[in-house]
Amino acid sequence: MASQAPDKARKPTELPSELIQARRFGKTRSAQSTALFEDYVELIAELLAGTGEARPTDIARRLGVSHATAIKTISRLKRSGLVTSRPYRGVFLTKEGRSLAERVHVRHRLVVDLLRAVGVPTESAEADAEGIEHHVSDVTLRAFAQFLKARRSKS
Repeated sequence: MASQAPDKARKPTELPSELIQARRFGKTRSAQSTALFEDYVELIAELLAGTGEARPTDIARRLGVSHATAIKTISRLKRSGLVTSRPYRGVFLTKEGRSLAERVHVRHRLVVDLLRAVGVPTESAEADAEGIEHHVSDVTLRAFAQFLKARRSKS
């Protein structure tokens, strides 16, 4: 097995150790599997706050997926305890779903704020945050928050 020396010590063309690389790819796979649920609960929360209802048809249109895909994912969200639904009334977040939606929203806003702080235009920052927010670690998020706080205190 390759040495587990810190990344700082390796040359740019060297591969990281197998363990480090496997951990990185594992983190990415895990983030990808939760990103879908996070996008759905975040959107459901926004629809409920904005219009008072989150219908599968609206969810499908806003996420750019088929109605059948939205229904399948909503069923998975139900099995995971994140949403409930009522016939002819749409989809509602459970306590766990609301908690997840809030965490995702906060993370999204933090990533957008950081991107805007480094000069990314708002529309690009919003679009890019949709991908970044699912892959960034809590350590990195704390660093983003500290950077933004320090930046605000200098203003």
